[in-house]
Amino acid sequence: MMKQLLATKPFDHIEAEHRGSRLKRVLGPWQLTLLGVGCTIGTGIFVLTGLEAAQHAGPAIVISFIIAGIGSLFAGLCYAEFSSMVPISGSAYSYTYATLGEFAAWFIGWDLLLEYMFAASTVAVGWARYFMKILHHFNFDFLPAALTAAPFASPNGLSIVATGAVLNLPAVAIVAIASTICYIGITQSSVVNSFVVVLKICVILAVIGLGAAHISVTNWTPFIPPNTGVWGEFGWSGILRASGVIFFAYIGFDAVSTAAQESRNPSRDMPFGLLMGLGICTLLYILMSGVLTGMMPYKLLNDAAPVAVALESHPEIRWLSVWVIFGALAGLTSVILVLILGQARILLAMSRDGLLPPALGRVHELFRTPHVATALVGTVAALMAGLFPIGILAELVSIGTLLAFVMVCASVLVLRYTRPELHRPFRVPLPWFTCLAGVLFCGGMAASLPLDTWIRLLIWGLIGVAVYYGYSRHHSRLNAGHGPLTEAQFTNQ
Repeated sequence: MMKQLLATKPFDHIEAEHRGSRLKRVLGPWQLTLLGVGCTIGTGIFVLTGLEAAQHAGPAIVISFIIAGIGSLFAGLCYAEFSSMVPISGSAYSYTYATLGEFAAWFIGWDLLLEYMFAASTVAVGWARYFMKILHHFNFDFLPAALTAAPFASPNGLSIVATGAVLNLPAVAIVAIASTICYIGITQSSVVNSFVVVLKICVILAVIGLGAAHISVTNWTPFIPPNTGVWGEFGWSGILRASGVIFFAYIGFDAVSTAAQESRNPSRDMPFGLLMGLGICTLLYILMSGVLTGMMPYKLLNDAAPVAVALESHPEIRWLSVWVIFGALAGLTSVILVLILGQARILLAMSRDGLLPPALGRVHELFRTPHVATALVGTVAALMAGLFPIGILAELVSIGTLLAFVMVCASVLVLRYTRPELHRPFRVPLPWFTCLAGVLFCGGMAASLPLDTWIRLLIWGLIGVAVYYGYSRHHSRLNAGHGPLTEAQFTNQ
């Protein structure tokens, strides 16, 4: 039993998967960069920036983004080494399977299922709020309140209560549209994503440039508001709590690594896409959070559309708020697109290894996408987005992302000593420092999240253990002594 749990996936299997992949290899370095930016610049900058400043960090939200950015840098370097030497779909799941063993890989893969599906749902809820805002702006208030809100809420801790609503219809609709684009193909997904990313970056730069002229230094005083006596409510504990929540945004770098098998030259392009995207996003987050908290008192940013609120407080640039809403809608759409794309490829990787049913690994004959997995992800994400509010989802996404980053950082260090002979096109500099710093930064932010988030994660983990022992352990191709199924074999099943 223990031998199976600790069994690692041979690298010759990984190389065979890469050579035999039927997925389209069409993504270059800048397309991968835009995938990362597309998934990272969204809810974090258009929603969580204001909410976390108002509730936890104050103007020091800038420091929270710096902490999250440093943790992401360490993790990004580790992702870059892995993605250059393990060029297959599956992200942290595939990396962990090659280094720490089957059970650790299953655990992180199960964690990634939670992370991606809840992330897509969370972003869809944020998209629905901005969508209703633009309808209201043009006096198109034709949707009843019962069809624009979640029927369930979590007012305190683990409790769930009914709100009286029926379904968040706009959130369901945007997930359905994004899933259809991902189903059709990676080329179409990349083209749509690239266009949307350029649009939202132009909007963000306009807000930063015009908003900087309306900054009042008094709004930054005190820069670190005194703690209220409760952990996580301002002071340094609030800065750390905010960094843990906004880390949800950095799931984009994990999503880039899921597209390794669709990269033209993964050993060169993946490190470039990961690290270039990280630099662009961290800089934009820091600048935007500094401008917003300088434009108005941070407590007034406690709104689901804080960027629009900040602009509307200054009549001279109020006209830009409409464009911000359009930019937010575009930005959040690209995030949903990349999340669904990434989740489907993680399911494909786990299915190929026998840990999930083989149907999830089928590749469409015409579109050459994992169409069954894409349809399943879209259906579940739409259901979650339609039923639950943003608050009950976001912290679960953050803790899932942080744990995935911890596992990747640890795996790089383990592999340096267990398999030093492996070819590494990209090598993490100072691995002892970089990998351990990544573990400590990401682990520390995870520890700052509230207890009920950890309880929900534990419940999800226990369900995962039951699935592993009930199905995955008995169907593991590695345990049976077989190589992984290729996509062609999936088609014939």
